[in-house]
Amino acid sequence: MVTCDKMPPVRPGPLLLSAAVACAVVHVAGILFAYPLWRYAEVFTVGMLLLYAGVSGLPAPCWAVPASLAVLAVDAVRTMPADPGTAGYGWKVLQPDNGVDVPSGFEAGLTATGALLAAAALLLVAWGRGRWRPSATAAAALPAVLITGYAVVRVVDIALAVRVERERYAYSVDADSAVTSVSLAVLPALALGLTALMLAAALAGRGRRLASVGAALLAVVALPHLDSSIGAVQLPLYAGDRTALFSWHAIAPTLSMPHPVPALTAAVELAGVLLLVVGSISPRPRADAAPTPTAR
Repeated sequence: MVTCDKMPPVRPGPLLLSAAVACAVVHVAGILFAYPLWRYAEVFTVGMLLLYAGVSGLPAPCWAVPASLAVLAVDAVRTMPADPGTAGYGWKVLQPDNGVDVPSGFEAGLTATGALLAAAALLLVAWGRGRWRPSATAAAALPAVLITGYAVVRVVDIALAVRVERERYAYSVDADSAVTSVSLAVLPALALGLTALMLAAALAGRGRRLASVGAALLAVVALPHLDSSIGAVQLPLYAGDRTALFSWHAIAPTLSMPHPVPALTAAVELAGVLLLVVGSISPRPRADAAPTPTAR
C-alpha cells in the first residue's frame, strides 16, 4: 500500500505579508521613476496588512490596528495616482486665471501627514496606558528635542532671510505673514514626529521592540514632510535653503530617477507601518507575558 504524507497547512499570514512588501516596493519604484507602475500598489499594501492583522490575531484592544490601517487605506485611495494610460495623464500648464486653489503650508502639511498622525494617535490612545519605562522615555526624549529644534531652526532661519530680503527689495513678501505661514506649516509634521516618538516609547514599555522601531521610523518621516510643508509657503527664492536638510533636493534628482527623496520618504513610511503592524501582532515577550498559575 502506498501512503502519502499529509502536507502541512499553508499559513496565510506570511503570504499576505510578502504580498504587502511586494506591493510596497512597486509603489516606491513608481514614485522614484515618476511613473506609477501599478496605481493600486499602496492601496493593496495597506489592504494586505489589514488582512494579515486579521488572520494573525489582533492585539488588545482589537480595534486599534484595524482602525489605524483603515485611516491609512482611506488616505491611500485618496492619493491614488492617475492611470498613465488615460488621455489626461501628463504635465499640465496652469495659468493664474485658471482658478487653481493653491493650498497653504499648513494645509499641505496636514494633507501629507494627517493620515499618519491620526493612525499614530489612535494607537497611542490604545497602547499609551500602563507603564512607561524610564529608559524608553529618555531614549525618545532626545529625538523629540532634535525634531523640535530642527523645526525651530528652520522657522528662525527663514524669518531672518525674509527680513533681509524685505530690506533689499520693496516688493518682497511680507515678513510677518511669511513667518506666521511657516510656523503653521511645520505644525502637522512636528505633531507627527512627537506623537510617533511617544508611541515608540509606549511600545518599548510593553516590550514590543519591533513595533517601537516602526513607530520611530514614522518619526523620521516627519522631517522630510516638514521641509515639504515649508516648500508650499510662498517665500523669496532660496530663503532658508541653507538649513533645509530633508527637502526634495537633498538627494540630487536625475532624469532617470526624478524623485529620490519622495521615494525614500515613502519607503521609510511603509517600512515603519509594516514593522508597526508585525511587531504589534507578534507574540508577546516572556518578560511581559502574564504569569501562569502554579498547581497546588
